[in-house]
Amino acid sequence: MEAMTKKAFEPQFDLAASRRRANPDAPLLAAARGEKPTRRPVWMMRQAGRSLPEYRQVREGIAMLDSCFMPELLAEITMQPVRRHDADAAILFSDIVVPLKAAGVEIDIVPGRGPVMAEAVRTPEQIAALPEVHREQMEPIAQGISYILEELRDDQVLIGFAGAPFTLASYLVEGGPSKNHETTKALMYSEPETWHELMRALTPTIIRFLQMQLEAGVDAIQLFDSWAGYLTARDYREFVQPYSKQIFDTVRPYGVPMIHFGVGTGELLGDLAVAGPDVLGVDWRVPMDVAAERVNAALADSRLELQQGDQTKALQGNLDPAVLFAGSDAIKRHVSRICAEADNAIDRGLARGHIFNLGHGVLPSTDPDAITRAFEEVHNQ
Repeated sequence: MEAMTKKAFEPQFDLAASRRRANPDAPLLAAARGEKPTRRPVWMMRQAGRSLPEYRQVREGIAMLDSCFMPELLAEITMQPVRRHDADAAILFSDIVVPLKAAGVEIDIVPGRGPVMAEAVRTPEQIAALPEVHREQMEPIAQGISYILEELRDDQVLIGFAGAPFTLASYLVEGGPSKNHETTKALMYSEPETWHELMRALTPTIIRFLQMQLEAGVDAIQLFDSWAGYLTARDYREFVQPYSKQIFDTVRPYGVPMIHFGVGTGELLGDLAVAGPDVLGVDWRVPMDVAAERVNAALADSRLELQQGDQTKALQGNLDPAVLFAGSDAIKRHVSRICAEADNAIDRGLARGHIFNLGHGVLPSTDPDAITRAFEEVHNQ
């Protein structure tokens, strides 16, 4: 694995630092470090997208993946919710399959279904044929990042992101979205070496995708493992965690907050934390203070040699996206509850800080005004 990482990309740490323009005291950065921010930071996963009429207007007639490689368009889409909701962070408009598409893998996003492969990847020969992504193939995205940085205030940060190896592998093996991931898990169980070959093939591409974003100037990164919640803790530790850990270990020298999130991962929160992020995203199924207890118990049991100050993680989350449909009173009540749970964890020394977010992503039919009200409620806490 070490040799693979060195081959994957030559990092440019100084370039990355010179292009970051957010104030170090920006609320999200302060919360991630465990300092008291000027206001509680909030952003929402999928905040840029179908819930916004301005998004539907600029995307009309343009395929999803095509829009991710159009610098001015991806910058405009990224900024739309930041302007509308006064978000403390922009999340780069992209998709977890973008690095595969950039590398030349035949993949498309089918409306109403999601990413679909031209051909499923399940054999050692197919894995060996997977292309690696290169800097020049991602240049339009880097250009788009430069446009976003020009428009953000210095107290707002830009978050880059990538899909984690397990989630990308599942799309490749299944050939598209899956309700049960049975073909993925069958490969894992019946041909473990083939599975590990696939994970070893994907990890450098994910690292390169994140390094490109960091060297273009993003202020933080998030690694999405959307489907990890379908795994047992035992399987996650054996088949997934080493590769996510490798990504965090490789990116850590860039010196930006690293966030990790998965859906339905309440039973895996501790294992996700041990993989090495600074901030752990929590979905809506687990109270924030309970999540902090699980994370700290896992870190204590992991026997990792953690440096002083790294014994706890900052938390991100975790409003149920459905609450945004329930009216102003419900939004206020649930925002207050979540902030209180997070503050309880911080006061008990179980969490470093809190970044407010949803427990998954904004649903397409959400009223944008409800999102704005939620942001206002968070900022009033």
